[in-house]
Amino acid sequence: MAENSTHRIRAGEPADIGRRVLRLRTELGLTQKQLAEPAYTAAYVSTLEAGKVRPSDTALRHLAERLGITVDELRTGRSPQLAAELRMRLTDARRALATGAAEDAAALFAALYEEAVELGLGPEQATALLGLGDCALDAGDLTEARDRFAAAEQLLADEPLPRRVPALRGRATAHLLAGELRYACYLLETAVDELNASGLHDPDALLLLYTASIAPYMDMGAHARASHAAELALALAPQVADPALVASMHRGVARTLIAEGRIPEADASLARAQQLYQQLHIRTELAHCHWMRGYVRAQDGDLEGAESELRTARDMLASKRAALFTVQVEVELADVLRRRGKAAEAEALLSPLLAPSALGAERGAVHAGGAHRLLGLIAEERGDTESAEEHYCAALSLLERTGAAGDLADLCRLLGDLLRRTGRTDAALDAYRTGLGHRAAPGTTTLGPAPTAPPV
Repeated sequence: MAENSTHRIRAGEPADIGRRVLRLRTELGLTQKQLAEPAYTAAYVSTLEAGKVRPSDTALRHLAERLGITVDELRTGRSPQLAAELRMRLTDARRALATGAAEDAAALFAALYEEAVELGLGPEQATALLGLGDCALDAGDLTEARDRFAAAEQLLADEPLPRRVPALRGRATAHLLAGELRYACYLLETAVDELNASGLHDPDALLLLYTASIAPYMDMGAHARASHAAELALALAPQVADPALVASMHRGVARTLIAEGRIPEADASLARAQQLYQQLHIRTELAHCHWMRGYVRAQDGDLEGAESELRTARDMLASKRAALFTVQVEVELADVLRRRGKAAEAEALLSPLLAPSALGAERGAVHAGGAHRLLGLIAEERGDTESAEEHYCAALSLLERTGAAGDLADLCRLLGDLLRRTGRTDAALDAYRTGLGHRAAPGTTTLGPAPTAPPV
């Protein structure tokens, strides 16, 4: 579908306008002379109806007034109500995505996209493509998601940057989920710099970008930069009226608070996000709140509460058939189960996730690495050091492509400890050195200068 995204109907061609004038004049029972007078001649109308002349704007206004329609309707052949009706149905499709399964919503967005193409409605085409991109994210098809968001950006290429930010943010999210953390940061930071440098101080667009940047920063271990983005987002929030944007901001901010050990504040931030999502009936994001609250409970030592929250998140995402997010939650759940002494249950949950159709280098590399890490820990706990080493090395291979510095450093420590216990001291030292190198990377060689702050 992406290759059709710039398609336009030939609404403004002389032949199309001529046929339209002939049909409407005939329906009204007017002669060519009656339609033409007093400004034009019957011969001009005849030539126009034959498609041999392109009417000027002045002629279009005259003809439209005589025919009882708008100039846009005469030029394009579409009623002004069509665009409004299509926008309402796009809102309905967005609501279907929020409350139901991604593939069901995708069918609605696809049909609306084709209709927008036929009508030549560029903004509505872009809105439908954004919806298709979000559906693809939910379904875990990251390549399709990137293509949809890129097509939406192309349609909006001549629009101001704030109009393009949702598509750009979607593309960055797809790259993030695929484990391309540096590129996700690059896309978001470049847009922030462009907005601030150009004086386009759009609070909604900036809040969207700062919030979206928190996740890749955190995964890369750039905690200071993530905290700064969270501070800027909080400062912008009072200027933003969209409750979904504000809820997303609270969810992102909570992640930085968790990293700083401010657990009660993180829980309060998540509670605010959860309340907003409940009011908006956005089930996927509500499930993400349960997911993160499960992580908060685990960090605070409440493993029973963590398991409950994560099971709730998994059930909600599975009911929406959000495949990629479901298996990512299952990795977090398996970690809690292992810590609760339910190693067999955790292993049974993790093993199917390593199939390419579930997780892999192109489909959630960070969580695939996490699954291998957990299976390595389980294997090591039962004394199977060979299997543990295989899982640790597989996890390292996946995460090295992502730049997830904190996870890489932790894996190097685990592998180094295992090698040391099995008498391979030199190999253990190499693993420790590699881990130290990853720990030092964020903010220096991994990331460039931080984006400029908005002129608030």
